[in-house]
Amino acid sequence: MVSRLLVVTSLLALVLGKPVRRDLQLHESRSNAPGSFSLVGPAADDTNLALRLALVRSNTAGLIDALYDVSTPSSAHYGEHLTKEEVEAFVAPKDETVSAVNAWLSQNNLQSTPLTSTGDWLSINVPVGQANELFGTNFSVYAHSSTGKQVIRTLAYSIPTDLVGHLDLVHPTITFPDPYGKNPIVKTVPPSKRSETFSERADDCLINGTYIAPSCLQSLYNIPTTPATSASNKLAVTGYVEEYAEYSDLTSFLEQYRPDMSSSTSFSIVTLDGGEDPQNGEAGDEASLDIQYTVGIATGVPVTFITVGGDVENGTDFANVLIDTASYLLNQTAPPQVVTTSYGLDEEEISQNLAYNLCDMYAQLGALGVSVLFASGDGGVSGGHWDPSCTTFLPTFPSGCPYVTSVGGTINIPETAVNFSGGGFSNYWPTADFQKDAVSTYLSGIGSTNSGLYNASGRGYPDVATYAVDFEVLIDGSVYGVSGTSCASPTFASVVALLNDKLIAAGKSTLGWLNPLLYSTASSAFNDITEGNNYACSQYTTGFDTATGWDPVTGWGTPDFTKLLSAVGL
Repeated sequence: MVSRLLVVTSLLALVLGKPVRRDLQLHESRSNAPGSFSLVGPAADDTNLALRLALVRSNTAGLIDALYDVSTPSSAHYGEHLTKEEVEAFVAPKDETVSAVNAWLSQNNLQSTPLTSTGDWLSINVPVGQANELFGTNFSVYAHSSTGKQVIRTLAYSIPTDLVGHLDLVHPTITFPDPYGKNPIVKTVPPSKRSETFSERADDCLINGTYIAPSCLQSLYNIPTTPATSASNKLAVTGYVEEYAEYSDLTSFLEQYRPDMSSSTSFSIVTLDGGEDPQNGEAGDEASLDIQYTVGIATGVPVTFITVGGDVENGTDFANVLIDTASYLLNQTAPPQVVTTSYGLDEEEISQNLAYNLCDMYAQLGALGVSVLFASGDGGVSGGHWDPSCTTFLPTFPSGCPYVTSVGGTINIPETAVNFSGGGFSNYWPTADFQKDAVSTYLSGIGSTNSGLYNASGRGYPDVATYAVDFEVLIDGSVYGVSGTSCASPTFASVVALLNDKLIAAGKSTLGWLNPLLYSTASSAFNDITEGNNYACSQYTTGFDTATGWDPVTGWGTPDFTKLLSAVGL
C-alpha cells in the first residue's frame, strides 16, 4: 500500500510539474552579494530562468595529463595534438552520470538542450518557483546601486544527494554579472586631446609624435611583414558587450598604416547568442583595436571576429558568453589555432566551481592545438580595473587559469612595465607545474614584501607581455589613441599566428597550449623587462616590481620573433 502511494505521488508530481522531493546537499554558496548589489525581494515564481548545467566529466585528470604530454617540449609526443574525438572521450560524462541527470530532469518534467557535442553542458528553462524547490533555495531580485540594473540570483543552492558526483554546477546562481558590461580599455584619447606621453621613443615608432602603429611593433619585436602562406592557419578575435568592428575602418587603417598590404584585406564574422556586427557606424574601440592590430600585424593570416550577444541591458553575464564561445570552438572540427580575448573580470566575482569548469574547457582547446590568450587586466594588483583604495591584491579571471596564456603590458622605449599591467597570483589555482621554478625564484627575491596581501602558493600571471599604450585605432573614421592590456593580447596573438604559419610551412604542428614552452625552451626568446611595477593598492604604494626573469607584472617580457623561431625549432 505504501509503495503504491509513492508511485501515485510521483506520477502526480510529474503531471503537475512539481519537483519530486529528494534529499538535498549544499553545493555552492557565498556569504553575501557583491557590495554593489542590494536585495530587492524574492523573484516571482512564474519568472523563467535559463540555467546551464555542467555535468561531471569522465576523466579530466587524464585530459590534463595528455595536454601536458603534447605541450611540453621535452616530451616525445610534443606537438601531437589530440583529435576532437580523443578530447571528447576524456570529457564526455559517464553513462551513469547522463542517466542520473536525465532521469532527474524527466521526473521534474524538464527538457534539456546540449550545449556541447559531448553533453557535458546542458541548458534548461525552469520557472523560479520550481527552481527554488529543485535546488532548495530562494532566487531573489538584486539591484545594482549605481546603474539600477536588476538580476535574479541566489546566495546558495543545493542539489539532490544522489546527483553528487554527477551534477557539477548550476549557473547562473551565485555568480553575479558585470552591471556595466564595460570593456577593459584603460583609455581612449581623441585626437583633439593628445599630448606628448613619452620622453624617449625610437624614430621608427613615432606616429604623429606619440602613438603606436603596426610598424612600431614589427620593429620592436622583429615581426616579419611578409604575408603568411598557409590557408589552414587561423586567428580568432572575440567580441562582447556590443563591441563591433567596421570593414571600412579596417580598410582605412591598412591604407594608412600598412600600405604594403592590400587595403581590401578583411575578416570573417561568426555570430553567437544574437551577436552581430552591423556595419552602420557603431564601431567600438575594443573591437576596432583587436581587429585592426591582428589583421595589421599577422600579415596574411585569416582573422575571424566571433561576436557574442547577451543581456547587455541588465549587465552582461560574462561567464555565459565565455561558456558559449568555448562551446562553439570545441564543437568545430578545426577551430582557429589562436584565440585572443581582451575581456576579463576579478577572480572573486566568479564562483570557484564555475571558474574550474571554464578552465577545463580551455584545457580541451589546448589539447586540440589551440593557443588561448587573455589580456591580464588593467588594474595592476587591484583586479581588472584600477582601484587605489584596494587593500588586498585581486587576481583576474581567466588569467589565473593555467591553461590560458595571460598577456601583460609595457610602455616606453626601452620598454618598462606599464603600471596598470594586471598581474599577481591566483586564489583558485595553485602554482602550475610548468612555472614552479620561475615563481619560486621571484618570490625568493622579494622575501616578505607584500606578505599577506596575495596567495604566494597561487598560479602566477601574466606569462608574457607586449606594448600596451597609445595604439592608433580608427573608430568610425576617426583616429584615437587606445591603451590597455587589450592592446597586448592581440599583439602577442599575432606573433603566435605568424609562428604557426612558419611551422605549418615546415611541415610541423602548430603551437597549441603555450605555457610549458614559454617556461622552458622559449623563456630566453623574450626581452626581459626589469624596470617598472604594477603598484595599484593603498594609493599606489603596494604591488609587484619587475625582476630579472619571470615576474608577475610582465611575465617573461616581450617577444623577439627571430629568437622564438629558433626556440620552436625553425
